[in-house]
Amino acid sequence: MREHDEGRGLTRRRMLGIGGALGLMAATGLSASAALARRPSITGAELRSAVPLPPPFQVPLPIPAVLKPVGTSGGTDRYEITQREASAEILPGVKTPLWTYEGTFPGPTIESRRGRPITVSHRNTLPVPTVVHLHGGRTPAASDGYPTDLVLPEGWHDATMQMGHGSEHGMQGGMQDPRAVVTKVTRDYTFPLDQRPTLLWYHDHRMDYTAPAIWRGLAGLHIIRDDAEDDLGLPSGPRELPLMIADRAFAADGSLAYPSLDPTLRERPGVREPYLAGVLGDVILVNGAPWPVHEVDAARYRLRILNASNARHYELEAVTDDGRRLDLVQIGADQGLLAAPVTHRLLPMAPAERYDVVVDFSGVPVGSLVKVVNQLGSGRTRDVMAFRVARKATDGSRVPRALSTDLPSWRREDAVRVREFSFRAGRMHGGYGWLIGGLPFDPTRADVTVGLGDVEVWRLVADVHHPVHLHLVGFRVLSRGGGPPLPHDAGLKDTISLRPGESAEIITRFDGYRGRYLFHCHNAEHEDMGMMANLEII
Repeated sequence: MREHDEGRGLTRRRMLGIGGALGLMAATGLSASAALARRPSITGAELRSAVPLPPPFQVPLPIPAVLKPVGTSGGTDRYEITQREASAEILPGVKTPLWTYEGTFPGPTIESRRGRPITVSHRNTLPVPTVVHLHGGRTPAASDGYPTDLVLPEGWHDATMQMGHGSEHGMQGGMQDPRAVVTKVTRDYTFPLDQRPTLLWYHDHRMDYTAPAIWRGLAGLHIIRDDAEDDLGLPSGPRELPLMIADRAFAADGSLAYPSLDPTLRERPGVREPYLAGVLGDVILVNGAPWPVHEVDAARYRLRILNASNARHYELEAVTDDGRRLDLVQIGADQGLLAAPVTHRLLPMAPAERYDVVVDFSGVPVGSLVKVVNQLGSGRTRDVMAFRVARKATDGSRVPRALSTDLPSWRREDAVRVREFSFRAGRMHGGYGWLIGGLPFDPTRADVTVGLGDVEVWRLVADVHHPVHLHLVGFRVLSRGGGPPLPHDAGLKDTISLRPGESAEIITRFDGYRGRYLFHCHNAEHEDMGMMANLEII
């Protein structure tokens, strides 16, 4: 996909409206963004809550419930999930309307075993169409959650299925997708789960409206396990904690504030102009609770961390009362265990990235607090959550020096081709959007066609921060900016955080299944405003 200089037509008024740095990048391309690469890694504008916010570290950390299968016959586990409106007390004493999976935010966690397929039957009782994507799943195309494979609610007329409706921020001006597979009210998604054990997540992926749907609550966790990982002796049971980090903002009536052009999410996609680069909230939620606290033993804990924010980046560190930074021992990435642990003091996380980390609280005095802070935040958004060390305890867990031997060993010389993609701002449909290779998303266009089993190297280059996600496959990071990968690039990933002005190379093998998939920016506002492309595996 060639680069097109789409941004030169931006007017001075529009550049100033978008914001100096973004407008400059859209107008002058990568040279300007390279000069800005040392700026803070924040892409977007922050909403301010209109309700009083609680002090940090007082609300207990919730642990999402594990969903029970409704059937286990024939070697397949079957689950049922209803997508429905619900109300929850996220801020103490304040009721917040949500769109949910099974009435909770996050939705229920699905626990599964490697190689044992599951079917999840989703029922849509929300007022708009939905699509479910299992992020990180090796999933047949029919169940991958392509953005036009809609599940329509009761009474939704096919005539309203048009995408974009001609809005300046809309995608397709009413274009239909002839390959879309649309169902009414329910849809069965089948996941073979023939993949490495890891933390995945499921979320809405409806075209043009992914960002507001996730913001309203349509996200949940999915954990795959296997016997080999179980035998490693890693912290487990109550000492294994899933942590879904997401920022939000609250309106005066307690609802979630979001700058949609059309709050019904029916007619006109997009957000108000100050938020074109991404929407940030001023409240940090972990598992749906604001700045929570969790009591821990003085022992090792395994933290399965997901950044489920739309656009906010984090640089996490764990700090004791006396200012000491605890090691964050990374044992896994997006797509499962590393070959060997990597120790960090700071852990950068872009939207949709997952890190599997062990933290040892054994050297922390009982009664003291360990704060997880975001070095990229300021004011209230600097705090994330805290752990209170409650008691001494025995600890039989360990972190082995060798974690996994089943990582792929693709080499650069194995690649049958090298492709280049630019991720940058530009003009689309008479307005402003985010483009891959100079083009906005079009579900009817074949962008990339690869042969099943082909190994390819992709060179990715960004103007501002873009977390780039590939569906179906995991990849290894080969280089950044012409140099080696960073320490947190270890292992098999499905999302890479491109920093402003940065280029990176990834290598992957397109195996698993044939069909139509996607790659896109996982800044959800960028994704809704054009930054997706089609990946056809033949």
